[in-house]
Amino acid sequence: MSDPSSVVHSTADKSALLRSLALDRELTTDKRSRPQHRWRAAGAGGLVLAAVAGAYLLGSYESSAPPAAGLDTPAVPADEAATATAAPAAGDVVLEATGYVTARRIATVSAKITGKVMAVYIEEGMTVEEGQVLARLDPTDAEAALALAVAERHAAEARLAELEAQLAFAEREETRQSELQKRDLASAAALDSAATEVATLKAQLASARAAVEVAARAVAVSRTQFDNTVIRAPFSGIVIAKAAQPGEMISPVSAGGGFTRTGIGTIVDMDSLEVEVDVNEAYIQHVRPEQAVKITLNAYPDDPLPGRVLAIIPAADRSKATVRVRVAFAARDPRAVPDMGARVSFLEEGKAVQGQ
Repeated sequence: MSDPSSVVHSTADKSALLRSLALDRELTTDKRSRPQHRWRAAGAGGLVLAAVAGAYLLGSYESSAPPAAGLDTPAVPADEAATATAAPAAGDVVLEATGYVTARRIATVSAKITGKVMAVYIEEGMTVEEGQVLARLDPTDAEAALALAVAERHAAEARLAELEAQLAFAEREETRQSELQKRDLASAAALDSAATEVATLKAQLASARAAVEVAARAVAVSRTQFDNTVIRAPFSGIVIAKAAQPGEMISPVSAGGGFTRTGIGTIVDMDSLEVEVDVNEAYIQHVRPEQAVKITLNAYPDDPLPGRVLAIIPAADRSKATVRVRVAFAARDPRAVPDMGARVSFLEEGKAVQGQ
């Protein structure tokens, strides 16, 4: 038989074990009530958000509504409004290309004859007018040739005058012989001789007149050669290079083993400046004549200049797959100089750069 005391202890241990496994009523009640508290908190948060949204919408409506009578509202400055409407947005640019500033009228001025430079009157950066004297060559040879041509013309004119006098005398002699022949006081042979002399002198006179004309043309050629010793500006512009100094030889063609200059200086017509860019042939359909563009010089990236498409060269470069486009400035800008890098932004139709 089992011991009664051991049965009692066993029963007590089981009861204690069951009590340890039982759930705490307060804890259970608290856990069951937590979801309700969560829903209540979420509801309160929703109400707060709804109140904030309502206040925001009310403020937006009041700001967009017309001001009530008697209330002052700040006005937008007229210049700021104009700037905002005239300046193109980033989306207005349909294509961009890079290129260089070029001049349509640029010339390296040289002499038409070979000679030694006597004087140079230009310097880099100087503004010159059309016809202004830039330099002079040694005129010794040209001056001597001109003097010789003038002397030959004088000799031809003297010979012409001599023949004219002889012809006049021969014509009077022919007239006398004719009158004597009529009175049987002169032979027919004397009359024929006088007539022949007149015809001969007339032929010589025609040749002398032609010689005078040739001499006059020779003088004109020599005078032109003499004038070629004076080098003048072919058009108005700015000197960007001085290539010769006094004492050097100059020639319109390269000669002298590289010791002969081929020009006095280089002149650029700044009013003829434009920009040439290469546009990829795959995007050339976005470019059209007279299209508005924005020209940004690399030296002044924050100050774009207005312009327009001047011409699209109808030829493609197969090696680069590009088409050359000429772009003109809307107005002359003194900051633009030849060979300066530039970026051209082609604008949508109807868009214009501020200031154009």
